[in-house]
Amino acid sequence: MAALNVAELRESALAAGADVFGVTSAAPFAEARHALESRKDAGLAGPLHFTYDDPETASDVKRTHPWAESIVVVGCNYLPRTGTPSETGATVARFATRDHYERVRRVTGTLIDKLESAGARASALIDDNQLLDRAAAARAGLGWMGKSTMILSPGHGPWLLFGSVATDLRLEPSEPMRRTCGTCVACIPACPTGAITSEGLDGGRCISTWLQTSGPIPFWVRPLIERRIYGCDDCLTSCPPGFPAMGRIAVREPELSFAELLAASDDELLDRFGHWYVPGREARFIRRNLLVAAGNSQEESAVEGIFGHFGHRSSLVRGHAYWALARSIGIDGWAALRAAYDGETVPDARRELENAVLMVRVPTGG
Repeated sequence: MAALNVAELRESALAAGADVFGVTSAAPFAEARHALESRKDAGLAGPLHFTYDDPETASDVKRTHPWAESIVVVGCNYLPRTGTPSETGATVARFATRDHYERVRRVTGTLIDKLESAGARASALIDDNQLLDRAAAARAGLGWMGKSTMILSPGHGPWLLFGSVATDLRLEPSEPMRRTCGTCVACIPACPTGAITSEGLDGGRCISTWLQTSGPIPFWVRPLIERRIYGCDDCLTSCPPGFPAMGRIAVREPELSFAELLAASDDELLDRFGHWYVPGREARFIRRNLLVAAGNSQEESAVEGIFGHFGHRSSLVRGHAYWALARSIGIDGWAALRAAYDGETVPDARRELENAVLMVRVPTGG
């Protein structure tokens, strides 16, 4: 096996587009596993699965890569490649405005080529349930775990996407940062749903969780979603270590028109947002999110698209369309809601319709 050191790997990673780089051993992340299991036992996982489904595997890379000796971790700051959200239409969290993981894949691919050329074994783990990537990033010295559960890195704040490469090469590990958020609690009041507390993140209250979960979105969450259709940036935009990076944004994201998106076919939606996690790759979950956000926006141009989903084949979509129309135009939607009442026979959608009717003021004598 040819000689290869951490300095060479770092140089290759940075040249390929990484902003931060570190190395840690492949030893289990026992503390992170305990925290994950404790949150799950306390009911703080909400409807999330991902690493919560198998904490033992997610916290020990050797369970899936028994030959691993080291984990090389890189982070890419995606914020400079985004813009400020449009003032109208739908909003998307900055990490998901486009496939920002493309750069992470390019960097890890470069590292794998470098390692394999030296005779080492290597495998990438990117946004993968087989690895607690934030725990790996923290132990590799890329940043510290913030109260929001995001990794905070000097100069980048929470605006990093991580990728890891497991290798059988024994590399000198980086020193973890000995920093914390201290007395800063900026992310706690910034969270729209109160999902962040001094105890950590309650996944059952997190907007990002519900926008990536199958099934109906709880009534209490819907108004707090505002115009979001994927992700939520409020804990990130409120984080002081990330302010310097935010100050360099000079453009605005193009408008994501509700009218255009609601009129799109399922294939068009899945193609446009192919880099998102969508349960079962079913476009109805994107439509569900769009309808809630369109209703909250109360944009006149979205009303036709909302009403157009009253006849959708999915009862989930129809139910959210009823809510969205009531939310959007209130009493002006009474006639349409009442007309749909006799034809809706699916119990869940009918309950949604009954709730929507209650959301609007019944006209005198109606």
